[in-house]
Order: sequence, then C-alpha cells, then structure tokens
Amino acid sequence: MYKKFYGLRANPFALTPDPAYLYLGRSHRFALTLLDYALQQGSGFALVSGEVGGGKTTIIRYLLGRAPIGLRIGLLTNVYGAMGALLPWLLQSLGVKPERTGASDLYAAFVAYLTREHAAGHRVVLIIDEAQNLSAEALEELRLLSNVNSSQALLLQTILVGQPELRTTLRERRMRQLAQRVAIDYHITALQPSETHAYIRHRLTVAGGRPDLFTPEAHVLVHSQSRGVPRIINQICDTALVYGFGEQVQTIGPKIIEQVSRDRGESGLLPLGMRALPGGEPVVAN
Repeated sequence: MYKKFYGLRANPFALTPDPAYLYLGRSHRFALTLLDYALQQGSGFALVSGEVGGGKTTIIRYLLGRAPIGLRIGLLTNVYGAMGALLPWLLQSLGVKPERTGASDLYAAFVAYLTREHAAGHRVVLIIDEAQNLSAEALEELRLLSNVNSSQALLLQTILVGQPELRTTLRERRMRQLAQRVAIDYHITALQPSETHAYIRHRLTVAGGRPDLFTPEAHVLVHSQSRGVPRIINQICDTALVYGFGEQVQTIGPKIIEQVSRDRGESGLLPLGMRALPGGEPVVAN
C-alpha cells in the first residue's frame, strides 16, 4: 500500500521472522554468539529465552542459515502441552520414518539414526521453538532421550527456545536433573533506546527505503511505547507508515506516532508503554 510512496521494495516492518532483517543489538548478538558456540563445540542442552516478540525465532532462522556443515538439524515449532509423546514429532522433524510405530520401535529407530549419523561424522541437533508450551512430562522425555549421549560421544544436542515461563518450569524441583544439563543459558532482553533507533533505520535500509524516514523524535516515542520489544516496534512503525501515506507526508514525525499510540492504545491490545492525556500530551505509564 505505502511501498511505492516511500520508495520501499518490501514491507520493512512485517511481523514474519525474516532473518534478512535481523538487527543484532547487544543482547541479540550475545545470544547468537552463544548459539554459534553451542553448535560448533557441542553441548547437551542449550537454553535461550526472551519475552514475547523479542526476536527469538528470527535469531533461530538466522542461525539455521549459517549452521556448520555436518549437522543434522530437526526444527520443531508450534509445540503444545497436549501433543502427547514427543518422540514421534522429533523423528518427523529429522525426516526419520520408522516402519513401525510402537514406542519401543520408535525409540530403536531414533537411536539407530543417531548412531548412524555419528558414525558418518554428523551431529544431530534438535531445536524446539516456543518450548515454554512443553509440559513437564515432555521436558522429562527430552532428558531421557538425551541419555543416548555418553562421556565419549555426543550423539544428540538440544536447543530450547522459549518465553520466560520455560525458565519457571525448569526451576521446579522435579526438573533439576534437566536443568543441570543446560550448558548454554541466556535470556534476550529488550532493545535499548539507541538500539531501537538503529533497528528502525536498519529495517528501512534493508527494505530499500530512506533510513531517516522516521525522525529522531519519532524514534524516541516508538521506543517509549514499545519498551524496545521488536514485534511491537514493527507494529507501531508499520501502522505509522499507513497513517503517513494517508496524510501524504514524506517523513514520519512524532505527531503520527502519537496518533498511532492513541488509536492502538484505545483498543487495549498492545502493551504500549505510553498513554495519551486528555490534552493529547503523551506520558510514560508506570
């Protein structure tokens, strides 16, 4: 709708986790570095958490695009507590199709696959996104499956990616055996004000637009309202471009961001960090 008007090749603030648009703020850079290290060195379990909309899935997609040669990666997304036994889903993510579907047959096929790949010089990595949705029973199943590893060989590596609720589950006493196996552990935090500024400019540049399309004052308001959460930044900026197109303005200033804040804030759907006073002046919410 507004792409031609602003000289954009694509929507710079789409909500899809496109690794081409990944901006590495300090926290996201640390998370990626630790995940790179985990893949290169090998570790039983790695854990990366972050708030909703914090960019976890985008980092995983970016990681998959630069994973070392020789890895066999299974990606499991959209997991949920009532999905039952985890092993059939893990086998499917790895492309393993057992001839029989009994519990012992599935486990035998899983171990045979790991052993075969290890003999060929390949390491098997399971990446589970939105892992906070896994039940305690499913997490315990993961721990038991990891017992195929020995002191001499790492046949299976697991990376858990999820919201902070995953940490809450892993802190429970019954999860202590699994928690002790987590070698890499990092929590992604929100963007700082200067990072939000750079994030907006980065995404506009990648989309072929002017990096200064949003004024510095607009950046400040976007950060205040989004609290540095990338997904909310995208929602605010995308709506602001629609409004800007409607007003036929070439630059997005603070007044448009304030209007977006008022309109989106009235719906109550976005956890905006700023509310509008009756007189129209924005104020940071407590």
